[in-house]
Amino acid sequence: MKPLGWVGLLLIIAGAVVAAMGGIGYTKSRNQVEVGPIKVAAEERGLVPPAAGIAAIAIGAVLVFVGRKKSA
Repeated sequence: MKPLGWVGLLLIIAGAVVAAMGGIGYTKSRNQVEVGPIKVAAEERGLVPPAAGIAAIAIGAVLVFVGRKKSA
């Protein structure tokens, strides 16, 4: 299998995990301010939707198909 096929396989696995879990949550730190001894930070929470996992599976399948070796 060509490297493109391996990338496709990784996308399929990652997409399956995201879709099976119903999305993956993440936290992003933003707006960190320090004024003397006072520190103010804000965290932003987000979600990678299951639709992104399904799209990753579809794109991965295309890459595996394109990256397969041709038999002689």
